Amino acid sequence: MAHSHFDAAPILVLGANGKTGRRVADRLRKQGLDVRACARSTQPRFDWNDRMTWSAALEGVKRAYVTYQPDLAMPGALDTVSAFFDAALTSGVELIVLLSGRGEEEAQAAEVALQRSGASWTILRCSWFMQNFSESFLLDSIRAGTLALPVTDIREPFVDAEDIADAAVAALTQPGHESRLYELTGARAITFAEALECIAKASGREVRLAPVSPDVFRAGLLEAGVSKPEIDLILYLFTTVLDGRNEKPADGVCAALHREARSFEDYAMQAAASGAWDI
Repeated sequence: MAHSHFDAAPILVLGANGKTGRRVADRLRKQGLDVRACARSTQPRFDWNDRMTWSAALEGVKRAYVTYQPDLAMPGALDTVSAFFDAALTSGVELIVLLSGRGEEEAQAAEVALQRSGASWTILRCSWFMQNFSESFLLDSIRAGTLALPVTDIREPFVDAEDIADAAVAALTQPGHESRLYELTGARAITFAEALECIAKASGREVRLAPVSPDVFRAGLLEAGVSKPEIDLILYLFTTVLDGRNEKPADGVCAALHREARSFEDYAMQAAASGAWDI
């Protein structure tokens, strides 16, 4: 596929303001590539719920990095992404790199839809992002010193969004990643309490985990102004996906990038140095 119109065509990055999309777009730009980074707030605008916005985003594109907002586990996601894959192929897209979720049956259905679409594909099936602690709905609680979550001592091999972005860029720009499904995780699984210990050590601040019931957690999110669909998603992730099914680390980072996955300690040190948890 290394023909000139393919190389010169803009690369579509969806979820351009998200944890991975932002990093993927930055890396591609640094390589001097033409990037069309799209979200609901960009020009051209891209909205998963408004199919009229899709064609302008796809125009002239040969490669695309696809992240579905808010998550492939959401009701209706499969129909929407399937329709998008069809639209992308009709528009001339040849390669799609899909961000997927580990242990989510709905996400795996979207993976199958991509594999059957006729596009060249790479799937990045990811565990929980480390950046959920520093760039997401857990941040304010960590800054406050107490993180109330409906979790027990389940371990999760948290993955660094920097590793995901590196794998996405490799798949978008280098041969050899076609028809590959990479399970991206960290090198070892740790509990949420252990993750907070790392954050406390790196930031020099006290942070403790307070286990709560899902109902109490839901009430707290409602009070914080989180939307109901997002709350349903967050609770799904905590009560269904965090049931031990994902405890075993996978070797996807090594397979995609020929190096070890970044450790939670390294992530925590870097996030603390950037001021993520400063009040």
